[in-house]
Amino acid sequence: MEKLFADDFIELLRRRRSIRKFTPEPLSSDEVVELMRAALYAPSSKGRKACEYVVVDRPELLRELAACKEAGGRLVERAPLAVVVTGRMDLSDVWVEDASVATTLLLLAAESMGLGACWVQVRERGRADGTPAAAVVRSLLSLPPGVEPLAIVAVGHKAVSPEPHTDEELPWEKIHFNTWE
Repeated sequence: MEKLFADDFIELLRRRRSIRKFTPEPLSSDEVVELMRAALYAPSSKGRKACEYVVVDRPELLRELAACKEAGGRLVERAPLAVVVTGRMDLSDVWVEDASVATTLLLLAAESMGLGACWVQVRERGRADGTPAAAVVRSLLSLPPGVEPLAIVAVGHKAVSPEPHTDEELPWEKIHFNTWE
C-alpha cells in the first residue's frame, strides 16, 4: 500500500516551529517569489481566491505594523519581511478560512526553504485603547473597503533553531472516531 503522507512532509511538520528571532539578512527576490507562489497555490472555497497579500520589507512600516496590537506583534519589527494576509469579503463569506489556509501554507513554505516564520493574529485583536488591530493595519497599508487583514506572517533567516517536535508531544487524546465518546 502506498503511503498517504510522504515522510518528508511529516518531517517538515515536525521541524516547523514559530521563529521570532531573525538575522538581519534580507530575503532574496527569488525567496519572496517562492513564498508568494505557495500562498497563491492555497485552496479556497469554491475556487474564488478571495485572499490578497501585501508584502512589506520597509523597516519603518514593519515597526508600525508591529505596534498594531497590544501584545504578540513586536516580532514583526525584527523581521526583514512580513506578509499581510487579507481576504476580500465581496468574493467569499468564508474569507477567514481561506486566509487561514493561505497563512498555513506560507508558514510551511518558509520552513521548507530553511527560513523562519511566525504568524501574528490581527483579526479580533487590538490595542489597549480599544483600537482594532485590523483598523491600524488597514490604515497603514491603505487597504480598500471590503479587504480585511487576518494575520501578519513575519519571515526571515533563522537566528535560532529550536528542536523539532516529537511524536511523543502529540495530543492523541484529541482524536475521536465516529462520535465524541
